[in-house]
Amino acid sequence: MNTLFDLTGKVAIVTGASSGLGVQFAKALATQGADIVIVARRMEKLQAVQKEIEGMGRKCLAVQCDVNKEAEIKSAVEQTIKEFGKIDILVNNAGVSAIAPAESMTEEQWDSVLNTNLKSVFLFSKNVAPQMIKQKYGKIISTSSMFGLVGNTAFTVCNYHASKSGVIGLTKALAAEWAKHNITVNAIGPGFFESEMTAAAIHTPEFEGYVKMSCPMQRTGKTGELDGALIYLASDASSYITGQILAVDGGWTAV
Repeated sequence: MNTLFDLTGKVAIVTGASSGLGVQFAKALATQGADIVIVARRMEKLQAVQKEIEGMGRKCLAVQCDVNKEAEIKSAVEQTIKEFGKIDILVNNAGVSAIAPAESMTEEQWDSVLNTNLKSVFLFSKNVAPQMIKQKYGKIISTSSMFGLVGNTAFTVCNYHASKSGVIGLTKALAAEWAKHNITVNAIGPGFFESEMTAAAIHTPEFEGYVKMSCPMQRTGKTGELDGALIYLASDASSYITGQILAVDGGWTAV
């Protein structure tokens, strides 16, 4: 049991790692011993995270990459293999949101969210798969959402719901396709956690009242409360688990 969650010697790519949950995920994996490749568009923020992870005694490669562009994804994967020789873990975390009523949502608002939240998950998974198949080992973990499992009455984000539901369907399909290669593919479904994307929305009396009515634990998630789910799915503790979504939502989707 002492080594079940040990990631020493593993190499993990984390997308959307310049802020918010991506930074937390990268640090959590590093804490368990993994070397980290952090990917995002904002290089100056990546470099700050890189210094923190290297200060933890782990190797860290920062790669500027727009996850909507497959050529940049391919380059990030190639740089990882050149630097570390393998890819053990992929965390598809990059995500955006665009609020608009469904009846007036623009095509651009729809495409932007679906491309970043869903298409990029496919493209990054697709491009790490050949290396994982070659080494007969891989752990792919994607950030879905409890909004991939249920609708909501607080925010008009049908594009976000569709993208996160799509991540769940894609997770199951890839899990079935790649299981024979000893690659597990799972998803995490966070409830509301503070991040760069949600900070402005969740600190209002109206929202706090909504959470108390809708969430059995009557609160939003705290920093670090996703780490356990991530480490579990990234480690050999979950070696016989694939195609699943683990909701970390204070019981929101249980009622």
